[in-house]
Amino acid sequence: MKIIINGHEKEIQQNTTVKQLLEDLKVLDKTMAVAVNMKIVKKDDWDKYTLQENDKVEALNFVGGG
Repeated sequence: MKIIINGHEKEIQQNTTVKQLLEDLKVLDKTMAVAVNMKIVKKDDWDKYTLQENDKVEALNFVGGG
């Protein structure tokens, strides 16, 4: 099925959770916040939140600098 992650189209398996997606992208340990269709998904729920066809996912991380 198709989702949009950070503005890029991606094919994923049915029943993929937010956590599985982040693991597949190798960004699980770098991601601080996730929103699906403009709604924040709590980190405690990443392993329970199943993505649906055409979901728009934004995975955010915090970058230090100055």
